[in-house]
Amino acid sequence: MELGKFERQLRLMVLLTQNRTYSIEQLCEKLDMSRRTVYRYIELFRDLGFEVVKQSGNVYRLDKSSPFFREISSMVHFTDDEAITLRYVLDTLADTNIQARTLRRKMERLYDFGIVNETEADRRLADNLQALYEAIRERRQVVLRGYSSSNSRQSGDRVVEPYLFLSNNNEVRCYEPASRMNKTFKVTRIGRVEVLDLLWSHEEEHRPVYTDLFRFSGEERCSVTLRLGRLAVNLLREEYPVGSERLQPDGPEHWLLQTEVCSFTGVGRFILGVFEDVEVVAPEELRRYLCEKSVLLTKKFG
Repeated sequence: MELGKFERQLRLMVLLTQNRTYSIEQLCEKLDMSRRTVYRYIELFRDLGFEVVKQSGNVYRLDKSSPFFREISSMVHFTDDEAITLRYVLDTLADTNIQARTLRRKMERLYDFGIVNETEADRRLADNLQALYEAIRERRQVVLRGYSSSNSRQSGDRVVEPYLFLSNNNEVRCYEPASRMNKTFKVTRIGRVEVLDLLWSHEEEHRPVYTDLFRFSGEERCSVTLRLGRLAVNLLREEYPVGSERLQPDGPEHWLLQTEVCSFTGVGRFILGVFEDVEVVAPEELRRYLCEKSVLLTKKFG
């Protein structure tokens, strides 16, 4: 009985620590508590030395300046100036970087920047990532609501078994029972993740997957060798820094890149961007792929 009471108090403390939106009524609904119990716990927190702040709309929160929080977070606490500086650094990262979005969201819960407000998209991405993490950990199926597919050019719901994050959490690898295939889904294209009560039932079909230098993923790999000039090498180092480790000098102004790719799409996009400075050494299939793309480009743009 006492343990259950303590658990409810901790859950309320967590919500109040990050709270900027929940009213008393919403807290009661989330925690299955009466208004009287919620108010009683809030008064208890105040008596224990927490800084309880009441905001507009009957919204309460526990301020980060509370002595208890200062004590347990002394090793990781930032001053306001340090926090703002770190936020500026995060803001310089690409908006498609999910880690940067999630870190910004976490910092906005702890520090009142007054600089940039959270967007609905940030909350959606963070919530979807959290749901996918939980589903993978608990081995549960999920529904990817409103997934926008580039292949079918349609949006729809997809029932899948997520089992692996890829490309710095920008993609998630899943088994789709309906198609009996392992597929890679872009997290940014998911409308909402709904975790189901159903456990994985096709774990034996989950396949390990490889992410190549150009951030494309798949179960199969193909070796490619490119001869790059200085322009192509500089672009590779800037856009795909890991590729620098795979470069070998080939004369004073050229380098050889030997790597494995899961798809010709990524490497092909790179080559076509600087085609005058790239020579395809191998394989022949990649040359044919680029020729086919060149024909399509000519037909499309003349």
